[in-house]
Amino acid sequence: MNNNVDVWSSLRLTTQSRIGLGRVGSSLPSHRVLEFKAAHAAARDAVHVPLDAGAFLERVEELGIGSPAVVSSNATSRSEYLRRPDLGRTAADLSALSHTCDDIGFVLADGLSPRALADHGIGLLEALIAELGPIYSIAPPVVALQARVALGDHIGHATGVHTTIMLIGERPGLSVADSLGVYLTHHPKPGRSDADRNCISNIHPPDGLDYVRAAKITATLVAGARQLGRSGVDLKDTSTDELAGTDILTLD
Repeated sequence: MNNNVDVWSSLRLTTQSRIGLGRVGSSLPSHRVLEFKAAHAAARDAVHVPLDAGAFLERVEELGIGSPAVVSSNATSRSEYLRRPDLGRTAADLSALSHTCDDIGFVLADGLSPRALADHGIGLLEALIAELGPIYSIAPPVVALQARVALGDHIGHATGVHTTIMLIGERPGLSVADSLGVYLTHHPKPGRSDADRNCISNIHPPDGLDYVRAAKITATLVAGARQLGRSGVDLKDTSTDELAGTDILTLD
């Protein structure tokens, strides 16, 4: 047997996980150690580097669903946001929001990966508008800074929308630093729990879920929530067989 043959090479093409890293003596090969350090640095940067809100707002406004409002949580800095998750769940001031009572309200949140929102937020929002716009009325979007998922409940309640769809940067890992999640809450209001909302995770093409698929699943959940009268653990994905197998979670 040729000891120089890398039997893991074909398997690595099918996953972002670190498999078959090899060893040199009792340690990893130097290039594997450097890959790990680079991935760790990318994850740290994704958490700590803030969203360029000005540039992002301009891109959102170009989508033509109204001028976006900006809301900040009660976390006054990125450091405080990371140390105090509770402060990220409530808003410092909601006076900039209009009570529209529209069907859908989009909340674009930086979350634990502002990079994910910057990289994928516009593309996903375009797909969602294309899927939902012909059917439902859409409120002007809200950009939420230093935000946790529950902040969407306060925003949705203040705007009076029937369903809040929050796009938020997910916690970075050593394989993916720019994954975006969608959290859907029907009849949002402060005090909603994890069991009251649905999540579509791992949105980061080309390696994760693509925008069109995510939008179609979201549309199915919106329709189901309106029929059922609620979102959360009782609401299941009923999208087509083409989309079967995608994880639909109820997470905070």
